[in-house]
Amino acid sequence: MSITKRGKNSWRIQIYTVKDGKPCRVTATVPGSRGDARRKERELLGSRDQGMYIPTGRLTVAQHLHDWIQGYAKTRCSPRTVDGYQSIIDRHLVPALGHLQLKELQPPIIQRYYGQACSRLSARTVHHHHRVLSESLRYAVRQGYLGRNPCDMVDAPSAKKKTMRTMSQGEVGHLLDIAMASPYYPVIYTALNTGMRQAELLGLRWRDIDLDMLSVSVNQVLYKRQGVCEFKEPKTAHSRRRVSMTPKLAQYLRGYREQRQDYHIAVEKPLAEDDLVFVTPDGKPIDPSVLSHAFQKLVKQAGLDGVRFHDCRHTFASLMLMRGAKIKVISEALGHASAAFTMDTYSHIMEGMQEQAMALLDEVMPEGVFSRNLTNFSPSLHKPSVKPA
Repeated sequence: MSITKRGKNSWRIQIYTVKDGKPCRVTATVPGSRGDARRKERELLGSRDQGMYIPTGRLTVAQHLHDWIQGYAKTRCSPRTVDGYQSIIDRHLVPALGHLQLKELQPPIIQRYYGQACSRLSARTVHHHHRVLSESLRYAVRQGYLGRNPCDMVDAPSAKKKTMRTMSQGEVGHLLDIAMASPYYPVIYTALNTGMRQAELLGLRWRDIDLDMLSVSVNQVLYKRQGVCEFKEPKTAHSRRRVSMTPKLAQYLRGYREQRQDYHIAVEKPLAEDDLVFVTPDGKPIDPSVLSHAFQKLVKQAGLDGVRFHDCRHTFASLMLMRGAKIKVISEALGHASAAFTMDTYSHIMEGMQEQAMALLDEVMPEGVFSRNLTNFSPSLHKPSVKPA
């Protein structure tokens, strides 16, 4: 190992290590004083002695992001999440930062990138970029590539929450009237009555529905990934749950099942318990993108612009809250990780319920009574005495 002066404030460090069973040399250039070079040398030696991998070449940000996706993210994240990360990396991070060496990625460079990105993208989108970059650099620190994560010293754009669009009771009825003739009416009606996610509804099988016990079990979901629909298990333990249904929904689904049975008899293929509940007119799985597009047409006809299919879930929660349902019950029905998350998500609705809560309290509280003693109260008789100086 050696430290060689390269310029007025630049030093070259060389240490020897082993890679793939073969001895090799690692070279690093350190700006600053000789003391800075000594500290970097000790850091590299410490990483080597702990068995950490030390990049032997000029590891670029693009190479590191690729290695992080392939070796870490794919083993810990769902395929859809990895696709989202890959899109951010390929379309934004690599074009802007990929040419830099990983050790050259300093906080000012990252901060400047966020500023430039915010000029053409929303703050929420750039915040997602920050999360991906920060997570990948956190991995680099654990692997010994970096001494610290530069993203920790950067102010990421604040991701503002999207305005939640929920429907009133009257709007729900109007939308269902418009959707009556649509082949997607069954899934829309069930979404409004259960608060289930689109993927959960499209993955629902008849074996998951108990019309006698008035319950629906979430056991699989349907996602569209790279143009192909795939069935998968729910992402978390909270998502795998049992959702109670209203008697009206049970009655509707009973009649809907009879219609499906008539169709299957006509095509000479009995309805099986593993058959999907919600399908296209010809019995195929519903494409999530097609459903979302069809729903947008229906809400436009109903004059409810701005309502997405996912807002059926928000509408379910808001109507439950306004009818006095307990937050814990709603949280379990929605499959949230905690009631605290549900309260945070729907806090604006709960704030609007204060007047209703006070009206309920007013019904049980007795009226106030004036005491006669208070009418004879004289402030002058109760003034504290002041001793003369």
